[in-house]
Amino acid sequence: MAKYDRPVRAAVLHAHGETPAVEDFDLPARESGQALVEVLAAPLNPVDLAIAAGTFHGGGPKPPYVVGREGVGRVLEGDGLEQGARVYFDSPVAPVGSMAERTVIRETGAIEVPDGADDALAGCFGIAGLAAWLPLEWRAQLEAGEKVLVLGASGPVGQIAVQAARLLGAGRIVAAARSPAGLARAGELGAHEAVRIEAVDDLYEALRLAAGDGGFDVIVDPLWGEPAAAATRAAADGARLVQVGQSAGAEATIASRDVRGKKMSILGHTNGAAPYEVRAAAYRRMVEHALAGELECDLERLPLEQAGEAWARQREHPHRKLVLTP
Repeated sequence: MAKYDRPVRAAVLHAHGETPAVEDFDLPARESGQALVEVLAAPLNPVDLAIAAGTFHGGGPKPPYVVGREGVGRVLEGDGLEQGARVYFDSPVAPVGSMAERTVIRETGAIEVPDGADDALAGCFGIAGLAAWLPLEWRAQLEAGEKVLVLGASGPVGQIAVQAARLLGAGRIVAAARSPAGLARAGELGAHEAVRIEAVDDLYEALRLAAGDGGFDVIVDPLWGEPAAAATRAAADGARLVQVGQSAGAEATIASRDVRGKKMSILGHTNGAAPYEVRAAAYRRMVEHALAGELECDLERLPLEQAGEAWARQREHPHRKLVLTP
């Protein structure tokens, strides 16, 4: 199949540790089982920065390459995907990622986006949305009426997790984070109480009081480190802590009694470990909730030409989803 007829504008990384530069890039020809898509929205994620820094545990393409792990696009040409279909994808084919005018994706990982959904918002329910929804529904198997603690509740994953807990029937939702503004927003989205991590002398005691009698049944943890240790102490008998990230530290010191004595489960989660059918169903459910006005994600759209600015802002944890719109 012929190479695309002209270079595309794209955010290109030339060396690990650098900021991508927006420039022309030759798009390779697609192969069997792949599709050429026009990119409509490309969310930026912490994992993009880790890959570009060369520190991501799963590795990444060799520079130069186009950055971006996920996007929403319109199919221009494919084998199994219908031309004109709008799809969410998290499987771009190296060396061209999602932050480009057009890219090439693996068809097997694509999920059709429900009609009427905004492109940028639909992108938010991919990596970030699934990292919030699946820990509750798939890993912890949250039951109606259970008490949920969302650590790191000021970022996109945490704020979607607060709403997911509400939609999945949690009886009490507590948000914990460092940002006062982020915690206020979590309250607007459904959290019953907030704990500001940096404003308390004893985080365990603050979480215990916020949980009420019995402690938390489910904990969504993108932080690890000291917050996870305190949350473990505040957990209920039979609690499930789902570990999704390490923003507060790569290690945590947890007492044996706080796990064994409570018959507690610590469950690791990564989106890629979930079967495609599970991920696709959860993604579509989130978009449908968004279309019904029941699920939000604070986002900011930036043109592709401002990819360098978006990259710098992502390093500072913007507490909203930055989405490039080629």
